[in-house]
Formats: sequence, structure tokens, C-alpha cells
Amino acid sequence: MHLVTVATQLDQWSLDFEGNCKRILKSIAIAKSRGATLRVGPELEIPGYGCLDHFLEGDTILHSWEVLATILQSEEAQDIVCDIGMPIEHKNNNYNCRVIIHSGKIVMIRPKMWMANDGNYRELRHFTPWHKHRQVEQHSLPRIIRNVTGQSLVPFGDAVVSTEDTVIGVELCEELFTPASPHILMGLDGVEIFTNSSASHHELRKLNRRIDLIKEATMKLGGIYLYANQQGCDGDRLYYDGAALIAMNGQILARGSQFSLSDVEVITATVDLGAVRAHRTTSSRRMQSAQAEAYQRVYVDTRLDGGQGIRVGDEETKGSMEVVYHTPEEEIALGPACWLWDYLRRSRTQGYFIPLSGGIDSCATTVIVHSMCRLVADAASKGDEQVIADARRIAGEPEDSSYLPTDPKEFAGRIFHTCYMGTEHSSPETRKRAKDLSEAVGGYHVDLNMDTAVSAVKGIFSLVTGKRPQFAVHGGSSAENLALQNIQARLRMVLAYMFAQLLPWTRGKVGSLLVLGSANVDESLRGYYTKYDCSSADVNPIGGISKTDLKKFIAWAEVKFDLPILRSFLDAIPTAELIPIGSDNVAQSDEVEMGMTYDELSVYGRLRKVEKCGPYSMFGKLVQEWGSFLSPVEIATKVKHFFFNYAINRHKMTTLTPSVHMESYSPDDNRFDLRPFLLPTRFNHQFRRIDELAEKLPNRATQPGHDKAKVD
Repeated sequence: MHLVTVATQLDQWSLDFEGNCKRILKSIAIAKSRGATLRVGPELEIPGYGCLDHFLEGDTILHSWEVLATILQSEEAQDIVCDIGMPIEHKNNNYNCRVIIHSGKIVMIRPKMWMANDGNYRELRHFTPWHKHRQVEQHSLPRIIRNVTGQSLVPFGDAVVSTEDTVIGVELCEELFTPASPHILMGLDGVEIFTNSSASHHELRKLNRRIDLIKEATMKLGGIYLYANQQGCDGDRLYYDGAALIAMNGQILARGSQFSLSDVEVITATVDLGAVRAHRTTSSRRMQSAQAEAYQRVYVDTRLDGGQGIRVGDEETKGSMEVVYHTPEEEIALGPACWLWDYLRRSRTQGYFIPLSGGIDSCATTVIVHSMCRLVADAASKGDEQVIADARRIAGEPEDSSYLPTDPKEFAGRIFHTCYMGTEHSSPETRKRAKDLSEAVGGYHVDLNMDTAVSAVKGIFSLVTGKRPQFAVHGGSSAENLALQNIQARLRMVLAYMFAQLLPWTRGKVGSLLVLGSANVDESLRGYYTKYDCSSADVNPIGGISKTDLKKFIAWAEVKFDLPILRSFLDAIPTAELIPIGSDNVAQSDEVEMGMTYDELSVYGRLRKVEKCGPYSMFGKLVQEWGSFLSPVEIATKVKHFFFNYAINRHKMTTLTPSVHMESYSPDDNRFDLRPFLLPTRFNHQFRRIDELAEKLPNRATQPGHDKAKVD
């Protein structure tokens, strides 16, 4: 016996009830057109997953019911089982639910049992977990639904759906990642099809974990696993990376894109229930199954094979498919680019503006915008109507325009604006690199000197105080040196916003631009940037990416995007160019000024956040990693230097430009990294314990047979 199953990924938007409804109905229509009889959508797809505290508003639940009523009455939702996500209030508690519907009726409601409540997620703030395992209650439906379905009460709880030919069980997102996942007991009780509706965010090098868990689940249990995920930016720092998939008996049969500009993507597979039953004939599985506690079955009078018995659908799935993962460089090129496109079209602005410094960070942001333009051009070439309509509006074209954004450089010339803000300390090399990069990607470039503005601010200070601050190379104090650098950095922010608001006007267009930031995750962790400088922007596509990964990305993009200009950025020494060159004729170097390398910063970041190390435990781990080429005292000095600078700059995280989340050690205190912003910078007890241990440990770095290792 064969049947068609389906999973979808939707680019939903928080609180866009009308748009979300249209995308849900479109996905159901596509599924039915392919002969599918079961459709699964992403988590909380009706209101959008990222509503946050809007989930506490009664309006959000009310409007979700109104959308569900529209879906129940639609022609699309007839003669197909649909698994749809929305919040529901039951006995005065809010639940994150899946609503199973079929032909205008609600079959059952399955609330989420295990919540995602760490890292980026705070589901317990908005929802109550359902802890009555294998128990079902009756839920009283609101009048708007009663008038549509004729039902007053429906099953609510931890049950499974039984059709004439199979049994379906629901698992929600985080429940797959728990040690005792619901699919285990459901599978032992005879559930053959598992649905998982998810809102799983993208993070570098993460997708394989999700796929491995699904493959392992169906390999041990046998069964068909339908994984539906949200895709895109729904109004926050996360990019949901799709990759919906269908697995059976440990093999992946179909998988959706991980990065795409499409609003709706549907994957289908023709699967054989007989293969599931054959997979489950092992003796040990039968013994455990015979002891399994029973789930209440809610019956729906339909067959998922459509009553045809052999197969339905236009194409038969040809065995398993090889899972191909993007490299980290490809993930950087695609994830933030898709996020930027969603942010741009939904903010209804006319493009992006970036201050180009000639350094690698603003270069990386520019290349990501170039990647976005390439994705838009590719989608437009394939006839994606939504992308074309959005691109025309953003570019200022009338609705009846025939303009097609099929050339990424031409499109960039309409929506991407760059500016080099030089001072007397800027070099001709950085000025030329900025201009050449903008030309290479097609941006609209402006070049200016801001010495007059800097002199004016310094003049105001001197007029008021009677004192004239000097740079350190001219005999000034560290306080003077820092203040003079910050004047330049903060004036760049002021100029950036002025140009972002008025550049479209100078080109005869209406609207304004979004300002892009370019501070990487390591600089944020170390606090190596000026508060409210040109890194303070509307959004930052590289704020969750390490400097090390950015360099690899630029090297990859030089070849992949055919941008030879990128080589000059890789070869340049990172410098802010905010101070005069001293008597030694050596330019300001970021790594020298920080007192640590970017490679070291990546290591500190992972130990602090991912491995949850304080100063003492970080020292202990680094002695093991770096002890072959650094003495314990040297390592102790490095650890203390890092934590001192981290502590004195932690307050900067409260004003960090919103950036797409990409890295597991991100210091963003929005929700991901909840730590104080006023810390004891001396860490007296911790540092004393480090010094005591460092004095006792042998110095392996001076012993023969140890080669100096690379810090990475």
C-alpha cells in the first residue's frame, strides 16, 4: 500500500494574519495538486512563531481562531488531513497547539508538552506545557468555530489520530530534541507517521544535528517522519532555515531548501506503509511494543491512500536521497542574505546604506548584500511573482511596471548605497578599496571627507573648556586619545543616518534607507568598538559571525562571486584608522590594540558561552589546549586580560545593533546571553585562584618535543 505525505515550509510573519492565512492555503493547494492526503505546516504558523509577548494578548488567540475558521471553510482544506499550528487558551492557560482538521471538522488538538526555554527561546513565558501524558480532555470551541464545524467539544491532549489505514502521532519541535522524545512511546504503540512542526533557527554548522536526530528516530523505531519548518525572518533576530524533510526507516526521502526567498515551499514523497511494518518485525521491538502504554486514538473516517490502494501522486519517490550540507561559507552567504531580504521588504523601506571603511567587516556586509541581490535576480529569473513584486516596490517602480530585477548589479544600483567617510587619518588604500568594492557589486557610492565636522566638535570642546586634547602620538593621555577616536566614530553614525534618510531624495526617489552595521561577534564580545559609532545601525548581518569565519567567507566569495577586489581586503591589516601614524610609521592595528588575536577571541567566546566557563575553568581548559606552546603564567595573563576587557565593555551589549543570530557563542543580551552588564572588572577571587594554580603547574611549553600549535 502506498500513500502520499507532505511537509511544508512557510515564510510566515508575526501577526500578519492575512498574509499567513494566504500562505497556509497556498501550501495546502499545492499539496493537494500533488495528490497529497496529509499536510503538515510549521509551528504556530497562523500567528507566526515569533510573536513573543503578543502571545499573552487575547487578540492573538482570537485572530488565530478567525483564520482557522477561514481555513476550515476553504475549498483547499477539503478532503485532506491538515496539521495546523496556533495558540489556544484551555482552562485559562495558553498552549502552543497543533490543530488536526479534516474536511471542515476539527479532529483533535494536541498541545506542546516540552518547551524550548533556553538560548533564543522563552516559551514558558508565553505557554503552559501539557504534562498530562496520554490523557485527553474536552475543549469547548469558540462560537466562531461552532458556526463553521457544528462542533461544540473536541479532544484536547496527548492522543494520536487513527485513520482507516494508519495512525498519525504529533511531535512538536523541541520534543524531538528531548532525551525521552514522544515519538518513542508513540511508535511502540503503533503510530506509523510522525509529524513535527517546528520553528528551528539557523546557526552555523547546526543542520546536521536536526537531520541526524530524525534519521536515528526512524531507524530505531521504523516509521515515516514529516518535518515542517518555518523559513525566513518573522520579525526578530532569528532566521528560520527551512530544510523541511520526509524520512522513512532512517532514510531521507525528500528535503526542502535551507535558504530560499520563496514564501511557500512544499515537499512530497510517495511512501510504503508496508516497508514500515516490515522494519518493525524485530523481536526486541515487538517485546517492547507489547508492554507499551496505549494512547487514546481519535478516529477520522478517511484513508490516506485515497482509497486507491497502490499509489497516488504524479511521481513515485525513488529511494533515499543523499543529504548535502552547505559549507559555513555558503551559510554566511545565504542565511543573512535571506534575512536581509525579508527585513527590507517587510520594513517597506527603499534599500540599504552602509558606511564602507575599506576594512574586512564592512566588506563582508557588502558582499552579503551582493549575495541578496544575486538571490533576488535568480528568483526573478525563475518567475517568482512575490519576489518580483517586492523588488519592483522597493526599487520605486509602479505596480504595472514590467521591470525585472534579473541583473544583481543593476538591482544593487537601485537599492544599495555605500559611503566612504574619510578623515585626515584615512589612507588612500582604504578609500580606493571602498570605491572599488562598491563598483564591483553595483552599489551607489558616495565619497566624503569629514574633517570639518570633526574639527568643529573639537573646537566646541576647546571653546568651552579652554583645553585642546591631543592624540597619544602627540603627547596626549589615553583619555584624550580615546575621546578623539570616538568623536570620529560617532560622527560617522550621525552622517550615516543623515545620508540614509536623504540619499533617495537626492536621486529623485521617495522613502529612506536602512543603515547596515558591521561589527562582528568577536568585537562585540571583547567590546572593541565605540558605543553609538558607525557600527550602531538599524540591522547588522554579520553581528553573529566570528572574524575568523568572515575571513574564510571573503576568500570563498572572491572565487564564487568572481570578485577579485576581495583579495585586497584579505591582505590588508585590520585597522580603524582613527589615530595618526606614529614615529615608527606603523598603522593602527586592531589585534595589537586589543591585546589578543581574533582566533583567540573565538576560543574565549566558545568557552565562555558554549562550555559555560568562568575565568578559573577557562584557564584550566586553555592550559590543556595551549600548554604546549604557552606557559601557565602566560595563559593566565591572557585569560585575565580577556575577562577584564569583557567586563568593562559588557554594557555595550545593551545597545548592540540587532543582528541575525548565527553563532552559538553570541554575546547578544537581547535573550540569548543573559548576563549582567555591570560586572566586577577585577574578578579578585577568580584571578587570585588562577594565579595560585598557574604558579603550581609545570611549564610544558619549555619542555622539548612540543611544537608551537596554531590557536584556533
